[in-house]
Amino acid sequence: MSPMAQYSAKDGEVTDWHFAHFAKFAMGGAGLVCMEATKVERRGLGTVGDQGLWKDEHIAGVKRIVDFIHAQTAKAGIQLNHAGRKAGTLKPAEGFGPLDRSVEVEGGHWEVIGPSVVPYLEGWPLPREMTLQDIEEVIESFGQAARRAHEAGIDVLELHGAHGYLIHQFLSPSANIRTDRYGGSLENRMRFALEVTERVRQSWPDGKPLFFRISAQDESGWRLEDSIVLARALAARGVDAIDCSSGGINVRSPTAGASRLKLGFQVPYAEAIRRETSVPTIAVGLIVLPEQAEAIIRNDQADLVAIGREMLYNPFWAHHAAMALGADPEFRNMPPQIGWWLNRRAKSGYQQ
Repeated sequence: MSPMAQYSAKDGEVTDWHFAHFAKFAMGGAGLVCMEATKVERRGLGTVGDQGLWKDEHIAGVKRIVDFIHAQTAKAGIQLNHAGRKAGTLKPAEGFGPLDRSVEVEGGHWEVIGPSVVPYLEGWPLPREMTLQDIEEVIESFGQAARRAHEAGIDVLELHGAHGYLIHQFLSPSANIRTDRYGGSLENRMRFALEVTERVRQSWPDGKPLFFRISAQDESGWRLEDSIVLARALAARGVDAIDCSSGGINVRSPTAGASRLKLGFQVPYAEAIRRETSVPTIAVGLIVLPEQAEAIIRNDQADLVAIGREMLYNPFWAHHAAMALGADPEFRNMPPQIGWWLNRRAKSGYQQ
């Protein structure tokens, strides 16, 4: 299950909503339940309600969810994120735009930082350009968040380097106009992402997978060819799979928009990066049908398939896919509290 933000945390702390939300996907048959974009420091909040791992007090709530996911024989993942210049925004259900900073919010407003003094969009807050000390602090925050994720029992960690968030901002030639060693050439613009990865691997055990989500290409100068170079460099630093999305540096990510997109529209990115680098990839983006997901794996277009909004619509998608593909006619993969009843109904002659 792809990470999808719920905007329901309290000062970064998960709530009962998070427990119920993630639990149902584990019960629903997902092999890996990946928790939402989790902020590594308070300055990294996109909006009020983002989940966090910027302090040790956040560990216990995450662990409670992880323990339940494990009890369903699923694995638990979490995505680490920093909003950078996209900080201080409205919750999507409340609109699209920056928070009104004249109106107080829970915990108070927070500073907006980024690689350069370039706003996300016209009318959005002007970020303060990060100093070298800021960069060091944020890199360390990623490392400490990885430590906390390990202590909470998380099985798979994903770094969010896509959709216009901070790591993507450093990669982007439009958001990053620095003239020091973190800006300019592709090598320099990749430096922050690689240093974050190296620091995270110091706290994240070698035996646990590390994923990295990228925008394989965006609207403002980042190309698929650049992603191929980045993927090789990330793999050399301990990244096990590239999660291949797209867009979001100067507009909302494609799947957050209202435009009509074709099924599997981002799968070619995963296929190309896998082919050119031999690094395992994850396919995402309007993958809704069991046969569609199965074909991606069978045709070697990606190594994993991540389902997002279709699982929001149908939390038991994985079980339904198994039935559609004839893989579990006796409901054995379902929790026994559920599968027993459904198998009994099937044996009675009921046809689904």
